[in-house]
Amino acid sequence: MYGQARGVRVTDVRVLVIGSGAREHALLLALRRDPDVDALAIAPGNAGTAAIADQYDVDITDGDAVAGLARRIGADLVVIGPEVPLVLGVADAVRAAGIACFGPTKQAARIEGSKSFAKDVMAAAGVRTATSEVIDNPAHLDAALDRFGPPRQRAWVVKDDGLAAGKGVVVTTDRDAARAHAAGLLDAGHPVLLESFLDGPEVSLFSVVDGETVVPLLPAQDFKRVGDGDTGPNTGGMGAYAPLPWLPERIVDQIVDEIVKPVAAELVRRGCPFSGLLYAGLAITSDGPAVVEFNCRFGDPETQSVLALLDTPLGGLLYAAATGRLAEHPPLRWRDGAAVTVVLAAENYPGKPRVGDVITGAEGEGILHAGTKRRDDGAIVSSGGRVLSVVGTGPDLAAARDAAYRRISAIRLPGSHFRRDIALAAAEGRISV
Repeated sequence: MYGQARGVRVTDVRVLVIGSGAREHALLLALRRDPDVDALAIAPGNAGTAAIADQYDVDITDGDAVAGLARRIGADLVVIGPEVPLVLGVADAVRAAGIACFGPTKQAARIEGSKSFAKDVMAAAGVRTATSEVIDNPAHLDAALDRFGPPRQRAWVVKDDGLAAGKGVVVTTDRDAARAHAAGLLDAGHPVLLESFLDGPEVSLFSVVDGETVVPLLPAQDFKRVGDGDTGPNTGGMGAYAPLPWLPERIVDQIVDEIVKPVAAELVRRGCPFSGLLYAGLAITSDGPAVVEFNCRFGDPETQSVLALLDTPLGGLLYAAATGRLAEHPPLRWRDGAAVTVVLAAENYPGKPRVGDVITGAEGEGILHAGTKRRDDGAIVSSGGRVLSVVGTGPDLAAARDAAYRRISAIRLPGSHFRRDIALAAAEGRISV
């Protein structure tokens, strides 16, 4: 396996990826390009991943079950994609079984699992972020809304303090809508996080982290709202692109030096060092970068764009982090050009999606599966809200957009929808810092 002796490459590595979305499909494709990866497996996977990896049915939130599967198939490395198993401690169970795992411990995964914990870490690390307040008593809600919304701020920002698959956030100028969302969370027993509004373009920066060692990937930008022009409710993400031609390299360096590294060091100081992928969601404000949120895993759909441009073998990079040797890994290499990802969503998403419809045209190059399954008759049908991610690459954003939209236009799924403006503003030079 990787890194048994420095400078020595040992092949025949078996990698088990945990998850079933387009992010995991993208991970598998990138891992397949690594010459040292001999075998790929995924649990549970989907109709698209079945073509490139052995698939297994397992409860991915059960650490013992995942560790048992990894032992059974002889996995050398387990890569955990979704946030829920990480927050529940599945990576701890895999490591306890003596198997290398790319993904943080349960304690470190609180950086995503608890927004109040993340705020506390950022405060201790001196990291710029929105001011915030946690509300757990409905009697305190109205006074807090008065402190955090217009006219002091451009909008109310109301978040579920826990995991919500990207759909627990409401940003609105309508006080009634902000209050209804917060009240609904409180009625369900979820503490509410109110934040000040951060203006400026948003950036997603992934960093592979091993303790205090930080290796940033290409910055990306995603699109959370369901409709063109950033209209409609938040979703898990409707598209993304990379790199960002409008973002100066000095700001990426600033994000790493002033945000990611201090947070990684603070987690080490607290006795819960981070090992895996640390995702910083940021707003580039007039005062500089500020954190909107941290995630403890690869983001979806940004992963699909970023990994399409990675030239460095992915397996070796992830294994180096999982085994505490990231500092020894050579600098990353990237392909020239740009990548654009457009998400095809089922009818009614982000509400309860219509499922079970046959999809045609979903098996070509650049088409990554998420909410799909294959019927006994061989047909591919929809099984979730975000059904497919379609990735286009090219020498620049305009060419990558053309490739992505050409591919998605050939796919047929009744009632489906997608945004038509992914990366458009950047391609037309309408974003600036």
